[in-house]
Amino acid sequence: MADIIRSVKGTRDFYPEEMAVRRWMFDIIRDVSTRFGYQEYDGPCLEFLDLYAAKSGEELVKEQAFVFSSPGDDMLTLRPELTPTLARMVAQKQYEIPFPLRWWSLGPFWRYENPQRGRTREFYQWNIDLVGTESTAADAEIVAVAAAFFKEAGLSSGQVRIYVNNRRLMDQSLSTLEVPKELRPSVFRVIDKLDKLSENEWRAFALDSGLTDIQVEGLLRILNDEDLWQDSEELVQFFELIKSFGIEEYISYNPKVIRGLDYYTGTVFEAFELGGQSRAILGGGRYDNLVADVGGLPLPGVGFAMGDVVMALVLEDAGVIPENLGYKPQVVVTVFEDETLIESMAAAEEIRKAGLRVVLYPEADKLGKQFKYADRLDIPVAVVLGPDEIKNGQAAVKNLKTREQVSVARTDMLAQVEKFLPSHP
Repeated sequence: MADIIRSVKGTRDFYPEEMAVRRWMFDIIRDVSTRFGYQEYDGPCLEFLDLYAAKSGEELVKEQAFVFSSPGDDMLTLRPELTPTLARMVAQKQYEIPFPLRWWSLGPFWRYENPQRGRTREFYQWNIDLVGTESTAADAEIVAVAAAFFKEAGLSSGQVRIYVNNRRLMDQSLSTLEVPKELRPSVFRVIDKLDKLSENEWRAFALDSGLTDIQVEGLLRILNDEDLWQDSEELVQFFELIKSFGIEEYISYNPKVIRGLDYYTGTVFEAFELGGQSRAILGGGRYDNLVADVGGLPLPGVGFAMGDVVMALVLEDAGVIPENLGYKPQVVVTVFEDETLIESMAAAEEIRKAGLRVVLYPEADKLGKQFKYADRLDIPVAVVLGPDEIKNGQAAVKNLKTREQVSVARTDMLAQVEKFLPSHP
């Protein structure tokens, strides 16, 4: 027998069980996003590389993007993130869109990662943005959306936390260390790497980025000052506003959160799992200059992105994913013999019209084999229409869980099926 062709490294197959979990998680995302008044949108999976080269940062463009040339020699990439696409779309219709806009999206993305548990090369990502206002209330609302998702999915504030910081505050703090302005984007990346490298690796990275030993020590003092947020009017107002959403227990200040992408300008935030793997779940912030960078007029914006791979693992490890997810068939209608096929098809359609999910066994076969098929699909109810039932105007309805079977008038078939169905199918 020939070898089975493997799937592409870093991609995933979604069998019905995995697909049911994904759909459950995506439905919560949709519900939370729309409840806050956000509209769904999407962009192309292919973009010109220049769109990302402008502001996403060298690491994303040079090391993580899937890049290739088109026949016309344009450099293209499979989208590694969506915020630049959002900025381009807004810039293209800037005079037609009502602001502030609230948009959300959920779609596939690609990054050339080293595949491992919690990290793939193809993934789905939730993106949500509020564009067109400088109000700190916009920052608070976006963070509240993230917290609302966690709460809706069953995660407590003891299981996840959203850490908030502000780049303008950090820029002000770096001024006290006499870090040159042209060096600060590199220093932001140094801060972003603090919890991702060993102490020696991080210090070497900081020195290689242009900081002196004295500046490195000063930076560490800043990054351990948990009261620093009180020096930021934006953050003081942010934490006051967040109380109105009733989710403040999910949110706290952390000076080490800075975000690695170059386009963030103000408040930034990341969500982490507490305990366990301590995994990063989502991240975002304010990006006031992005729309101008892709050719539009300057527009303030704030948003975040959350990948599905880590989020699914966090939900699984927390034990909050409900059982019996998915739209499994509820009823199987058997086919007794070829001559009764039409009657079986009519019965299946009648049950479907009542809103139930029905499988018609595709051919005449032994009833035992058809019942076994239903068991394997975890279908709870079977309907049998043999020659005797048809002749007498009846139907046999079988509870496949208890093995109870009753014959009822054909007109009472649907009522009996519903009686045998579990209360929460």
